[in-house]
Amino acid sequence: MSSSVIFDWFDIRVKEGNYVLFIVWANFICSLLYFLAAYGFIKGQKWTFSVLISALIILIISFIALQFYINSGGIYETKTIKAMIFRILLTFTFSLIAFFMFRKTLLKKVINM
Repeated sequence: MSSSVIFDWFDIRVKEGNYVLFIVWANFICSLLYFLAAYGFIKGQKWTFSVLISALIILIISFIALQFYINSGGIYETKTIKAMIFRILLTFTFSLIAFFMFRKTLLKKVINM
């Protein structure tokens, strides 16, 4: 959906209302990271955790920027805030799952540093 808004496929921008473009871009980038993380889960790769943490950081920074945008009078949809909170919590949950799945490998890496 993010790419539809970014590239205005099928005149979706008009239907979306007051979208915040940097949030749409953050979601688009995170969607690519989610595909990479899904591949990592399937293949049992320890870097899956790093990919998910990267997505989580992008979402948190975007959410903080959204708060500044809102406080400075920016136009937005209430559903944007709810969706961002949902995505942050879901990404955090998947990050925890990845951590616990690959914790032996990750802890060895931290200890050897």
